[in-house]
Amino acid sequence: MPHIWKPSVTVAAIIERDGKFLLIEEETSEGVRLNQPAGHLDPLETLAQAVVREVLEETAYDFTPQALVGVYMSRYTSTRRGTDVTYLRFTFCGEAGAEHDLPLDDGIIRTLWMTRDEMAACQERHRSPLMLQCVDDYLGGRRMPLEMLHTHASVFEGGLT
Repeated sequence: MPHIWKPSVTVAAIIERDGKFLLIEEETSEGVRLNQPAGHLDPLETLAQAVVREVLEETAYDFTPQALVGVYMSRYTSTRRGTDVTYLRFTFCGEAGAEHDLPLDDGIIRTLWMTRDEMAACQERHRSPLMLQCVDDYLGGRRMPLEMLHTHASVFEGGLT
């Protein structure tokens, strides 16, 4: 059987309020890192559903995606774990809604709000090398309408196999 290469599909959220961006601080195999609320696309969901779910799980905020900032690809190699993963990241921007009294995902230490300059000053703590690029693209006005994303009905048919 030939080896099939598959990138790992992730979603991320850019949420700005008063010139600061909502981030998470989380425990990773590489130590404590900062990231936008982000995570993996799960079976039977759209990309927009995934980012709404991830924001709620990681920050306890409701999230309304308004646009797609960009689609990014990066590669992560962990010498500690011997893993090599290529990530395909869909980054959305939108508004945070109500904050709920919910426990945060395992590994999430806290949420925090940082300016772009504060984020740039601690790049060694970023979980993703794309974090600042996504914010810069957002600040540069890059937006694609959500209507650009299409999910065929077959995604929801037949359950998981």
